[in-house]
Amino acid sequence: MDRLAPNKLVAARKSSPLVIGIGEDEFFIASDATPIVEYTNQVVYLDDDEIAVISKEEGLKIVDNNKVEKNLFIQEIDMKIEAIEKGGYDYFMHKEIYEQPKTVADCMRGRLNIQEGWVKLGGLKQYMNRICNSDRIIIVACGTSWHAGLIAEYLFEELARIPVEVEYASEFRYRNPVVSEKDVVIAISQSGETADTLAALELAKKHGALTYGICNVVGSSISRVTDSGSYIHAGPEIGVASTKAFTGQVTLLSMMALILAKEKGTISYTRYQELISELGQIPNKIQKALTCDDRIQEISARIQKANNALYLGRGFSFPVALEGALKLKEISYIHAEGYPAAEMKHGPIALIDENMPVIVIATNQSAHEKIASNVQEVKARKGFVISIVNEGDQTISELSDFSIEVPSTLEPFTPLLSVIPLQLLSYHIAVMRGCNVDQPRNLAKSVTVE
Repeated sequence: MDRLAPNKLVAARKSSPLVIGIGEDEFFIASDATPIVEYTNQVVYLDDDEIAVISKEEGLKIVDNNKVEKNLFIQEIDMKIEAIEKGGYDYFMHKEIYEQPKTVADCMRGRLNIQEGWVKLGGLKQYMNRICNSDRIIIVACGTSWHAGLIAEYLFEELARIPVEVEYASEFRYRNPVVSEKDVVIAISQSGETADTLAALELAKKHGALTYGICNVVGSSISRVTDSGSYIHAGPEIGVASTKAFTGQVTLLSMMALILAKEKGTISYTRYQELISELGQIPNKIQKALTCDDRIQEISARIQKANNALYLGRGFSFPVALEGALKLKEISYIHAEGYPAAEMKHGPIALIDENMPVIVIATNQSAHEKIASNVQEVKARKGFVISIVNEGDQTISELSDFSIEVPSTLEPFTPLLSVIPLQLLSYHIAVMRGCNVDQPRNLAKSVTVE
């Protein structure tokens, strides 16, 4: 702003996102469309090095660094006011946890059909051949999205038999990675604006790799710079600690793995149909998993004063352990670590005593006996065990101090159910400790700077 030109406002974009809302005789400037939707659904997204000049007389004008005027590309955002209100819940996070049966169903809508036995993603179609014949898939992401990427590694390798590497975007962009045109780089980001993930994509593009974006925010930077991609359609996520975006990402990655597996012929037709049918049932099973809320409040009251917590899982449950630990750290400020259960004896077992809650994710049947053995090791050292188990699992329940049951499902989809009680556990502990659940200290919803 310039006091000599009070009717003019100038805004420039460099690295961080910038969006201009266009109302009736008024304009709004923000880093995200969410705060603007209350006033207008017409927005313009700026690209890097673009400048917006707004004046009462001339309205909105976009120019580049050389003062060359650009055409205005006005987008209509499909976001309803109700989506950014709490709707009777005390916190957005609690509301968003309970929205997951709907958001997971929305992610699959029009993409998965149980009756006809098919799954499809528009963004994959054009590049199917190149992805199926790629040397490897590299997934770049940060935080919760990185955990979704780890689950995708299990999914893609088990079902489609494509080698996968999962990288922190912040490390990938600075370590001179080996990337070629035979690689596919998948970027995962709720906001689509994560600075490190964007930089990682630019590096991948420079080396000729095919880039694919998985985002929640339509029109975001990652969706614009990638060769192709898919939206998770989870709706606005206001709580800083991601919940419904995580399950949306895992759902979309599950569909992607199924499509690639069918195309490559790495799973039988019977197995393909079985997986489609089960994935279609997940929204109902998430709804059932949410009924454990009261029991989780009881457990939360028992461990709310803990200073540390350990989360253990094997196979598909290991990334879920990491995600559960991250949620507890983010909003309750309790130090927590996620670990592969078998690695516990290589160090963390030294920390276990009667004051250490150990949360064990034991929903994957292939490692059931091994997990039971891990629980016995913890109990032998007086650890306080909370287990997440399948309905009817008496073995691990009887070994644990507390157990939380979730509906059984096929192993590749267990993360979509086992993460629900972990989200609720972190939420209730944070509320009991008097923490600001939706806006934890020192954190931002969208990390748009290095």
